[in-house]
Amino acid sequence: MAATGDAQPAKHQEVGHKSLLQSDALYQYILETSVYPREPEPMRELREVTAKHPWNLMTTSADEGQFLNLLLKLINAKNTMEIGVYTGYSLLSTALALPEDGKILALDINRENYEIGLPIIEKAGVAHKIDFREGPALPLLDEMVNDVKLHGSFDFIFVDADKDNYLNYHKRLIDLIKIGGVIGYDNTLWNGSLVAPPDAPLRKYVRYYRDFVLELNKALAVDPRVEICQLPVGDGITLCRRIS
Repeated sequence: MAATGDAQPAKHQEVGHKSLLQSDALYQYILETSVYPREPEPMRELREVTAKHPWNLMTTSADEGQFLNLLLKLINAKNTMEIGVYTGYSLLSTALALPEDGKILALDINRENYEIGLPIIEKAGVAHKIDFREGPALPLLDEMVNDVKLHGSFDFIFVDADKDNYLNYHKRLIDLIKIGGVIGYDNTLWNGSLVAPPDAPLRKYVRYYRDFVLELNKALAVDPRVEICQLPVGDGITLCRRIS
């Protein structure tokens, strides 16, 4: 702890900054050394456009976008789903990683935000891979679960949406992901608030959703149908590999 009167370092101002690293300088080092030099030009452009949006904190961070892009290539994903799109940074990362005939079913309640990034996605030549559906995800997921032909049809699913429905999503997605496929749940460390004392001064939305994230983490930890790995990338991401 710094002595009284010592200057405190400014908090990181990077758009989408959700790193749980204690050192902002170290996070900047990661971005400047390993992320930004390898960031595809369309993703850089979309990141900078999103930075001007008033809700820019909702975007996937650049290091997590890089992680997702590499993960999709490692598992040879072809048919994917994304719940929660915003301006499409993680969506673009996915589309660039998929083969030419790869597909993404993209679900979000707000098409207006998606259309901020759509011109960049189109310019990148990957818009044909995306099937965007506007509206709540649960009704569509229920329809899909009722169609047995869709069971086990997805290689990868990324969820970055309403935290109070994460468990509801999981109950449905487990049928749609193939055995050996991966579901990624974003924000599973939730601003580091999960270990905060009850009287900690948390933002209202952080406090409200914290219990839902805690409930999800507890459920995933004992779900015998998946192997899990929780990583402190971005705001925390939990990968679930279906095994049964």
